[in-house]
Amino acid sequence: MAEWSLVGCALGRWSPGLGDPTAMGWVTVAAYALAALLALAAAARLPENAPARRTERLFWLVSAAALAVLAVNKQLDLQSFFTAYGRCVAWAQDWYDMRRTVQAGIVLALIAASALGGALALVLLRRTLRRTGIAAAGLIVIVAFVLVRAVGFHHVDALIGLRAGGARMNWILEIGGLGIFALGALGALRSRSGRR
Repeated sequence: MAEWSLVGCALGRWSPGLGDPTAMGWVTVAAYALAALLALAAAARLPENAPARRTERLFWLVSAAALAVLAVNKQLDLQSFFTAYGRCVAWAQDWYDMRRTVQAGIVLALIAASALGGALALVLLRRTLRRTGIAAAGLIVIVAFVLVRAVGFHHVDALIGLRAGGARMNWILEIGGLGIFALGALGALRSRSGRR
């Protein structure tokens, strides 16, 4: 099947629309937007003429951009298109019956990539961890959650759909990661001259 045929197949199984039009969905969008704004504020708070703060500023700016994209994606649900595309590829290449094994491998690869990416980010931020460490940990949780959720593995969906004290596990993980990031950004904003 040609590439454009696969795109057409995926578009036939996906339609743009609100991914989570519930109150909690909109709360999550607002949490992403607030976290992005806090990251921008943390970047703006850094002195312009301090070359030692370039890595830290870059961290806050990249975080703000990533969180803004995730805020928009929360409602556009673009990962559903990629899931549909993956199904179309599986059908076209005749391995749809083995999709669970492939999905499990993808989930493990995404978790490993998130862990490695997180470790690399922590190494790059090692001199700024007192100011960025908490936010970096929150960002790692968010990215890992979003990547694993995007795969659409039904067992993962069942796990994050569980409820704990009335709250769904996906709310706890996503909002929890955003909360950790926001606490880190607020800590950076409250610090004076790099000291807490």
